[in-house]
Amino acid sequence: MIISHLVASYGYWAVFVLVGMESLGIPLPGETALIIAGAYAGSTHGLSPWAVFAVAAAGAVIGDNIGFWIGGKGGYRLARRYGPKIRLDERKLKIARYLFDRYGTRVVFFGRFTAVLRTYAAFLAGASRMSWRRFLPANAAGGIVWAGVYTIASYEAGDALRRVSGSVGVVLTVAGVLAMVAAAMFIHRQMAKLGPLAEAAYPGPLG
Repeated sequence: MIISHLVASYGYWAVFVLVGMESLGIPLPGETALIIAGAYAGSTHGLSPWAVFAVAAAGAVIGDNIGFWIGGKGGYRLARRYGPKIRLDERKLKIARYLFDRYGTRVVFFGRFTAVLRTYAAFLAGASRMSWRRFLPANAAGGIVWAGVYTIASYEAGDALRRVSGSVGVVLTVAGVLAMVAAAMFIHRQMAKLGPLAEAAYPGPLG
């Protein structure tokens, strides 16, 4: 797997860059990189779980703040023009906006744990002219808690898989595949449930 190779080769930098890029609005597998890094730390002890947690949290907070700034400067004009090139179509914009308009800071915090919103919530917060003083605490708390939970869970899973399989390659591959399957199933359920609600709230093209 490409992500496994990046984590094994570049370690903390791979986690920081992928998490940060995903957080600022580019749909890259940042969460998958975190899970694989945690599993790698648990299976080989070649990475420190504390450092994995720290770089993931930093990447999440920094990336989100860049996304917030971009959203505030360009907002929906950028999304409507360039969104399709990064798989941010109008349907996804409507879903994210629907949730953000109704739940505000809770979306910023819990969006970190939710596919789609993890990538676009910060951008939408900026586009919606949310106060940075309200955004930052929710954003920082979400990024820190998310990084901690996923680091601990993947570290423990990696250690367990190491004891069973004894193969680092198997550990990384299994962890990555399970992460992607779970993410794909979660996204599908979210879209099926929230799509009609968002369309009803914002019928027609977004302004």
